[in-house]
Amino acid sequence: MTTTAPIPVAGALPATQPPMPYAALLTLMAMSFLLVTSEFLPNGVLTEMAAGLGITPGQAGQTVSMTALAGLITALVVGSLFPRIDRRSLLIWMAILGAASNVLVALAPSFWLILVARFMLGAALSTFWSMSISAASSLVGPRRLGRALMFTSGGVSLATVAGVPVGVMLSNAFDWRLVFAIIGAAMLLLAVSLRVTLPRIPATKAGGFRALDRALRVPGVSLGLGGHVLVVLGHFAAYTYIRLALERVTDATGAPLAPATIVVLLALFGAGGFVGNFAIGLVVDRAFKQFSMLAPLVIAAAAVTVLAAPGALWAVGIAVTVWGFFFASWLLVVNTWAGHRLPDALEAGGSLVVVGFQGAIFLAAAGGGLLSDAAGITTVYLVAIVTLVCGSALFGASHRGRA
Repeated sequence: MTTTAPIPVAGALPATQPPMPYAALLTLMAMSFLLVTSEFLPNGVLTEMAAGLGITPGQAGQTVSMTALAGLITALVVGSLFPRIDRRSLLIWMAILGAASNVLVALAPSFWLILVARFMLGAALSTFWSMSISAASSLVGPRRLGRALMFTSGGVSLATVAGVPVGVMLSNAFDWRLVFAIIGAAMLLLAVSLRVTLPRIPATKAGGFRALDRALRVPGVSLGLGGHVLVVLGHFAAYTYIRLALERVTDATGAPLAPATIVVLLALFGAGGFVGNFAIGLVVDRAFKQFSMLAPLVIAAAAVTVLAAPGALWAVGIAVTVWGFFFASWLLVVNTWAGHRLPDALEAGGSLVVVGFQGAIFLAAAGGGLLSDAAGITTVYLVAIVTLVCGSALFGASHRGRA
């Protein structure tokens, strides 16, 4: 069992910090990996799901929307629903809920049962992210919070780079239902690992809507969360429709890119994200303020390059890699900011970050699609770029107030 880092005493020399509890952190990383792989796996098997269920690919895509909807609702109420339960136990139950969701998807004979299963997954995913800051802080203490969160965010990057692609490959070789069953079995094993590696994590003294309201009243928090929403909104407005933007890019001969080349560019985005998560994670505790303003501006610059240099494939390749490098670490940066800004309300801070994230994804998917159909991909990217710049400015303003 691990202990939290000692609280520094004014005028005293810093005490020796305990070693990093890597077993517990890797278990949290595995939970993040499996949950996010489950969340986005339908994106890669939409055709197979639609054929197997006798529905359209658009209807099959609602399995992802249902997960996001559940995540948005759960982040708002998780503190009220479970005000006293030990957080280790809650994470174990969420792993079991995620396992049940995947097994139900693997066995469900109808589309409506699958939507129920995907709602269950969204609840598990959102609860995990809402608890991730307090869980990380209990393991390593506030001084190394960002480094601990690097592991949970690393699970997201790993799912993007390896989890979803491997799941798609397995579904092509065997059956899409089998892949969900395998993930469900892995999550049951994960529940056992959580019980073994994590210490008890007491619930915070205050939770629910009152805690969220108090957190929003802390100076700078509303501005920072507004910046967070704008950054995620700008990113997903551009990234959701990056395929349309990349289809404008040409190779050295001036011909449109082959589908395989577009896949390579998207892989560069994922690889950049995987590296960026760990590179920024090593310094985020000391530099989260700077990264919260720099990352949106770099992402905006990358989007400008993709939009303005369709004839320079090498420049677009660098741009998408840098884009992935900085956005994959965004959840790490904003969670570290929330942990430092709200040290006495970690669960409330985590819930607010998740609410902002899920709400921004909804707005980006809906608004970006309408804007793309009405005005074209160039307009979508211009709006996304302006949104990212505004998000950086709001974060800059949020750092001026005292926590």
